[in-house]
Amino acid sequence: MNLRGQTARLLIGVILLTLASFTFSTCGGTGIDLAGGGTSGTGVSTGAISGFGSVVMNGAHYLTDSDVAPDFITHKTSHGMDNTSMMDSDLFRVGMVVTIHHEANDYNAQQIEYQDNLQGPIAAKGGDNTLTVLGQTVVVSDADFAKFNLNELVEVSGFVDSAGRIRATYIERNPQSPHHGGEFEVKGFVSGLSSSGFRLGPLPDGTGMTVTVSYTPTVGIGLDNGMYVQVVTTDPQPVSGVITATRIDKLSPRTVFPEKARVDLEGLVTAPRSGSGNALSFAVEGKRVQTDGATQYAGGTAANLQPDVRLQVQGTENGGVLSAAKIIFR
Repeated sequence: MNLRGQTARLLIGVILLTLASFTFSTCGGTGIDLAGGGTSGTGVSTGAISGFGSVVMNGAHYLTDSDVAPDFITHKTSHGMDNTSMMDSDLFRVGMVVTIHHEANDYNAQQIEYQDNLQGPIAAKGGDNTLTVLGQTVVVSDADFAKFNLNELVEVSGFVDSAGRIRATYIERNPQSPHHGGEFEVKGFVSGLSSSGFRLGPLPDGTGMTVTVSYTPTVGIGLDNGMYVQVVTTDPQPVSGVITATRIDKLSPRTVFPEKARVDLEGLVTAPRSGSGNALSFAVEGKRVQTDGATQYAGGTAANLQPDVRLQVQGTENGGVLSAAKIIFR
C-alpha cells in the first residue's frame, strides 16, 4: 500500500474514533460526569425530577424504554407497586424524588423507583410556610402554603434538612393512595426502640423532627434501631404525640448504595463539614460524604458546604461512605 493510502486510512480511523467518543458523551446527558469508580458496574442516581423526555434529573436525561432501544424495558415502581407499562409522565411528576438504576457509564434507566416521604392529613399550619403531617414538619412554597387547607390529605416528596424537616419539592392533594380504609403512611428511621414503641424521623441518627410510634409485638417483629421503615396508621394525627402502627414495612432508604457503585446524589447538607484541608466530611440527607484532594467543585467551593445548602455529590460508594469525585452546588 502506498503512503497516500495509509494516511487516508489513518485519518478515517481518527474521525470515526472522535465521532464515537462524541456520541457517548452527549447521548442522554448534558455533560455532567458520572464521576468516580471504575469503567463498568452499577450506577445509582437520586434526585428530584425536573422534566420529561425521557426523565430529566440532576441535569441529565435518563433514557427509558424505546428511547434506549426497541426492546428495552425500564422497570418503574411507585409506592412499591410495579407500573412498568405506564408512560414516564403519566406515572411520575416534576418534583418527585426518585432513584434511577443504570450502568455506571450510561444514562439508560434500567429501573426508576419512587417512594414518597409521607401521605396524611394536614394537622396544622405554622410559621415559615410549614405544615404538620403525621407529626412531621413539611416546608412548602408560598403558593402551596396558601393553597392547602387543614385536614386536606396530601402526598409529600422532598429533601430532608438539617433540622429533620421535609422540604417539599412535590406536594399533591388527594393522592391516589395504595392504602385503603382510611390508612395513612409515613417513612423514616427507627431510633429509641423499646418493646412497644420507637421514635421515627427522616434522619438516620434520630435527630431532628421525630414522632413516637407505638406498636403491638406482632406488628413490630424484626425492628432495629437505624432501620428505615414505612409506618401505616389509621391515626390522622398523633394522639398525645403518638401514632399507632397498624403495619410496619421495612424499606431500603434512598441513601444506601451497592458497594463501589457510581453514585449521583442530590439533597441538602444535613451535617456541617468537619476535617481540614482537602479531607472533609459532611452529610447529605444523613449520608456521610468524604472529600479529598481530587474532589472537584462546581458552582461553589468547600467553604459553601453549609447546612441546608442544596447540592449534588457524584462519587463512589466505599464502605457506607460516599467518596466525592465532584460536588455541584444547585
